[in-house]
Amino acid sequence: MQPTSTICACATAPGGALGIIRVSGPDAIAITDLLFSAHNGRPLAQTPAGRVVYGVLHQAGDSNDVIDDVLVSLFRAPHSYTGDDTTEISCHGSPYIIQTILQALCSKGCRLAEPGEYTRRAFMAGKMDLTQAEAVASLIAARHAAAHRVALNQLRGAVTTEMHTLREQMLHLNTLLELELDFSDHEDLEFASRDDLRRLADKACHRIAALAATFRIGQAIKRGVPVALIGETNAGKSTILNALVGEERAIVSDIHGTTRDTIECTAVIADITCRFIDTAGLRQTTDAIERIGQERARRRAAHADLIVWVIDATAVGNAAALVPEITALCHEGATLIAVINKTDLLPDAAISSPDHLVATLSPHLPAGTPILAISAHTAEGIGRLRDALAAHLPHPTDEAVIITEARHHDSLVHAHDALLRMLQALDAGLPADLVSEDLRDAIHHLSSVTGEITTDATLQRIFSGFCIGK
Repeated sequence: MQPTSTICACATAPGGALGIIRVSGPDAIAITDLLFSAHNGRPLAQTPAGRVVYGVLHQAGDSNDVIDDVLVSLFRAPHSYTGDDTTEISCHGSPYIIQTILQALCSKGCRLAEPGEYTRRAFMAGKMDLTQAEAVASLIAARHAAAHRVALNQLRGAVTTEMHTLREQMLHLNTLLELELDFSDHEDLEFASRDDLRRLADKACHRIAALAATFRIGQAIKRGVPVALIGETNAGKSTILNALVGEERAIVSDIHGTTRDTIECTAVIADITCRFIDTAGLRQTTDAIERIGQERARRRAAHADLIVWVIDATAVGNAAALVPEITALCHEGATLIAVINKTDLLPDAAISSPDHLVATLSPHLPAGTPILAISAHTAEGIGRLRDALAAHLPHPTDEAVIITEARHHDSLVHAHDALLRMLQALDAGLPADLVSEDLRDAIHHLSSVTGEITTDATLQRIFSGFCIGK
């Protein structure tokens, strides 16, 4: 499985002042030497590892055709990202310069790297396991602090440690069961106490279930928390959306039914990306297009983690009739926030006070539902709405182990199912060989998370989503 080719690719995004071209493989230093002239006159092959050397890079070795002044960083196997000999050429960020250097390297024996090939080589060389390799892609894609924190925690081995701990416990139990099989002629011989097996399997089952349950939070952090704005027409949903994202993304009009389809945009609140979804207003209508928009609104709300019910303050007394429909949209785990909007349209200070409006609506909502009175038009209360949203967003700690990949979640679910079958086998008094079969199945699925057991198809699927230079 060791790579035999030397690969090259630009490891930096286009358009910057500088570019870094990574060359990795058994001939990385020799090929770079063919194009590079160090100002100190020493070839890279005679330069100690860990040095950065200044010099010029020539066009296919032609000393009269300089491409650029460059810095070359030197890494020798196995002390590099991939585990192979590696050079990193820092040049000016001109697309022409970068392309010319890549062409020159290929003319001397390199080939262009495939997506994720550097990280795949690092995995194959044992520099990291599969969860850490996937964390590299997540770290690159992180767009807010929480996603960065979760990816960095995974890169540092948090998921790996959990999987290894669970796997080692199960391997110990399986070893004892295998010993019983070796002495199968002694039917009354038990190396593994059945009570201990039940206790440890039940404990592992609960831990795996808890890890799998974090997947919903992990997906929300990685992809953005879906927040649906729902309510009757002309309640001010689009105005609130524009206020939250800080730009005019949705059309605002006094005409009922202006929004006929879902409008989605993002904003970062309390270090978490929120995907705000403005939906068609709910009302009785004979307009076929508007009714399709309303059905889409209900579907999007049914899959949102946060549902912001926007209510017209001038008709807050009529909102109670909508409570059953609104609460029916809140699936288990979703949070409902009621927002009484357009308080600026109530001239009487007594009836427009936040306390009075909240007291009017509160008896009709489930206990503990946050209720805010705001005016999106004047921006009064938008800060409180942001705070209310922030209070219900996931905030992982640096130590929290959170599952973000569907592949990990599927493996955990299968391992959990295997342990449940094992517990059922123990309760039924089945022989050690049948109990061991379910235990081995659980070990297999846990091993697949970290890549101790994997297939080429799985690796191809994972690394094909990486950028070229990583």
